[in-house]
Amino acid sequence: MAKSLPLEGIRVANFGWVWAGPVVGQTMSFLGAEVYKIESRARIDMTRTLPPFAGGERDPNRSLSNHACWAGNGSVTLNLKKPEAKQLALELIAKCDAVVENFGPGVMQGLGLGYEELLAVKPDIVMFSMPAAGLYGPFKNIRTYGLSLTSTTGLDSLTGYSGGGPIPVENAFSDPFNGILGAFAILAALSYRDRTGKGQHVDYSQQEAVMQMVGPAFMDHVMNGRTAGPIGNRHPLMAAAPHGVFPCAGEDRWISIAVGSDEEWNGLIAAMGEPEWARAPALADLAGRLAGIDELHEQLAEWTAEQDDYELAERLQSHGVAAAPVLNVADLLNDPHYKARGTFVEVRHPLGFDETIYGAYVKTSRTEADIRPGPSIGQDNDHVFKELLGLPEERYRQLIDDEIIY
Repeated sequence: MAKSLPLEGIRVANFGWVWAGPVVGQTMSFLGAEVYKIESRARIDMTRTLPPFAGGERDPNRSLSNHACWAGNGSVTLNLKKPEAKQLALELIAKCDAVVENFGPGVMQGLGLGYEELLAVKPDIVMFSMPAAGLYGPFKNIRTYGLSLTSTTGLDSLTGYSGGGPIPVENAFSDPFNGILGAFAILAALSYRDRTGKGQHVDYSQQEAVMQMVGPAFMDHVMNGRTAGPIGNRHPLMAAAPHGVFPCAGEDRWISIAVGSDEEWNGLIAAMGEPEWARAPALADLAGRLAGIDELHEQLAEWTAEQDDYELAERLQSHGVAAAPVLNVADLLNDPHYKARGTFVEVRHPLGFDETIYGAYVKTSRTEADIRPGPSIGQDNDHVFKELLGLPEERYRQLIDDEIIY
């Protein structure tokens, strides 16, 4: 008999969109939850407009970006501008354990789907709201995307070259970061519900979660009165030297090296073949290496520039030095470790094409996740409206004709 996944039996109505909301559903689905994205052709999700498109055909159902972001989520189409659609949404929510949304404060209330309305149809519902800055406070109505959050949390003020201005974090990593943490918050709320019989409205501020990334700089300011700024690849607390990314042989190949102790420094010297410059007394301890870090990095870069990044990383690791090749996307897909763990998997979309998406990043010992690509628009309409909600066929077809189910 097949073993069930941990979250089987949990049903989620996911009103989230773009990337953060989808990853909440994705994480829970990979663990067995039944998750339905609530969307509409009247307002296409932004990720459905992003290239590349399968076969080069620009179609909202063929966006490979969407299929990766929304992996595991199903899809139900409701045009929430119409009252009948809102009523159907409430009927679905009445059969769910949790509701996810990542709009700004007040949007769900404006749709007639605020927490009080949800309680009326499902008293123990868990509603998870994840606006950028939380549901209250003077900053609550700020409009952001993932990139904005690295600015409002201070993270961008720390990234850049030493002595220069900030260089923003390029990728909107805060979206998947918040999606995964958000799924954990929902599980905590569901655990509380199971113990007490009571649901709750979770107020999850995306920027307060991302702000944890600046913890060391925050503590340095509070305790020492220092305000951090861009320092390139140097250690933020000056606790390691050398500490940086160094060039390797080949086009745009690099290696990261971090030396946090004198023992590791001696391991690096041994790996380099005991060069005379590295045995200078001034470099024997951390304080000396920090004092001469610019020249130290230059000397190290001259040596690494002649080395293969993978081979050098393996050699340094064998000498007890923290080092790793800087992988690009092609490297990730071909990496034997990621292949062995199923980090990226090839799936066949219901529309008939193959694509590579993320695998399950939370793995369990008893069961293996069922990885499905992001859904076609409305792919679960028949099941949800006819089977789950029990709509008669004639009524169902009329709602489609009236573009309520749309």
